[in-house]
Amino acid sequence: MDSANQLASAGTFQVLKLPLGFIRVLEWLFAIFAFATCGGYSGQLRVSVDCMEKASSNLSIGIDFAYPFRLYQVSIEAPACEAMRRERVFLIGDYSSSAEFFVTIAVFAFLYSLMATVVYIFFQNKYRETSRGPLIDFVVTVVFSFMWLVSSSAWAKALSDVKVATDPDEVQLLIPACKLQTNKCGSLHGPRWSGLNTSVVFGFLNFVLWAGNIWFVFKETGWHKGASKFAGAASEKQANTFNQQPGYNQGSFDLSGNYNTQGNLGQASEYSQVGGPTSYSNQM
Repeated sequence: MDSANQLASAGTFQVLKLPLGFIRVLEWLFAIFAFATCGGYSGQLRVSVDCMEKASSNLSIGIDFAYPFRLYQVSIEAPACEAMRRERVFLIGDYSSSAEFFVTIAVFAFLYSLMATVVYIFFQNKYRETSRGPLIDFVVTVVFSFMWLVSSSAWAKALSDVKVATDPDEVQLLIPACKLQTNKCGSLHGPRWSGLNTSVVFGFLNFVLWAGNIWFVFKETGWHKGASKFAGAASEKQANTFNQQPGYNQGSFDLSGNYNTQGNLGQASEYSQVGGPTSYSNQM
């Protein structure tokens, strides 16, 4: 039984037990995890600046940053180690394009998988009565598979750059006072990356889900059904050809039987001829 017949025979919510519906639910959940772990991230790092003039020192400077990671807009007030003067220092880098692209794909994937799940559950008859619905579903699934791969790869590269840009040792190099050997600068703690690392993992898992679902959606399209009909017709034609072969063998058997019959008649005639003279000699 193919997936189309399974959809027809399954109950309203039984569709979710089939691969097509079950994978859509997983895509919906994994899309939520992807944009939540990335779009809801905020991190902090702390550095210390110990000036030769202790009154100017700041031993705990907090630097906060968050999604969409426009680090060039993040600034801190660092001591200049000259009297009580302060200097504004900005971080370096703008990684918003990759992060926003990743979150945008996740949001649209969430919306589409939710809509597709609703259609599978409540409108499966309309979904299957024409080939347009499955065909659109197939094309969108292929597009989202490609977009998940691209966005996850881009975001993974951007995350690597964000980690470098927010490394406390790198941030210290941006503070002018830390470039003087008379002052001592250090890092207290760096950001926690577990949430963003998880977002990259969910991104590639979404790619695997959408790419794996291509086959199950393809089975609903007219292309697969047409190929199945063609394969069925070819099998039926081959079966008919095979069924015709016993008639040919029977004909061969008949011919062989006639040949053998003629041979037996020949042997009988020869036997009669041999028997005839024997009988005549006995009479003599």
